[in-house]
Amino acid sequence: MKAPEIAADEAQRLSQLRALNIMNTPAEERFDRLTRLARRLFDVPIALVSLLEADHQWFKSAQGFEPAGSPRNISFCGHAILQDEIMIVEDAAADPRFHDNPLVTGEPHIRFYAGCPLRAPGGAKMGTLCIIGRSPRPFDEEDRATLRDLAAMAEAELVAFQTATCDELTQITNRRGFMTLGEMVLNECRMKNRPACLTFLDLDKFKQINDSLGHREGDRALMDFADAMKVVFKHSDLFARLGGDEFVVLFNGLQQQQTEALLQQFAHYLAQQSISLNRRYHLHFSCGVVEFDPAGPQSLEQLLHDSDEQMYRSKKQKRAAL
Repeated sequence: MKAPEIAADEAQRLSQLRALNIMNTPAEERFDRLTRLARRLFDVPIALVSLLEADHQWFKSAQGFEPAGSPRNISFCGHAILQDEIMIVEDAAADPRFHDNPLVTGEPHIRFYAGCPLRAPGGAKMGTLCIIGRSPRPFDEEDRATLRDLAAMAEAELVAFQTATCDELTQITNRRGFMTLGEMVLNECRMKNRPACLTFLDLDKFKQINDSLGHREGDRALMDFADAMKVVFKHSDLFARLGGDEFVVLFNGLQQQQTEALLQQFAHYLAQQSISLNRRYHLHFSCGVVEFDPAGPQSLEQLLHDSDEQMYRSKKQKRAAL
């Protein structure tokens, strides 16, 4: 068996994939519709929308295949994203790359594979729309054209998902995306008995920036704040702009003391960022931190409410101290 190589643009590829905020999201009819159609058109038992993370492939849609994913090092799709065109394996048992692959020798007993790379808006290959058969078969040019058309539709749906869950100004997750993805993070923490912290952040004196320097500079301040979040917080942390100058971070696996230490790092980075960018203002924020208890879990809405209240108490104390 030959494991797929890692692409030269892997860091950029993963960054663009993660920016879609789609990994591990629930099944959706608009993707399942495409894989059902692919199964019927090509008369195959399995059709997938497969997305490749650093060490595994995950299926946004899977028709005819139960597992939610598999290791990347045995994946056919890991090989397919290294190509610009459709990858065709007419008989996996006769292919030196795959003849002893566990997906060939065992379930789902792959013999035929065709995978068309799916590209992110930035051009990186995120995964594939692929079809799988249990018997060898040819794949002609008309078949290729049909698979390309289906893949183009899958790409459009991936972009639509990003647009619906991405804040247009700052290019981070919006409220809708946060509520969807946040529930998933909390469910995972609940099942794995893992801590989490939710932090509500509000920019201090943001109205003064708008009033004295104009709304364009206010927009730039919001973008600076979001850019700092992208640098300081890990991809495993979920951060979003809820609206206006209100932001939120859900720290996966951190307790309150660790969260507060990371917020101090964030405040330090913001101060250095304002100097390096030669801004006419310094960004400061008030925040409220609420710890999630997996043994007595609160809803995401409750965590938001409680952290928002804490943030306003902190802001009120700052004003009283002036």
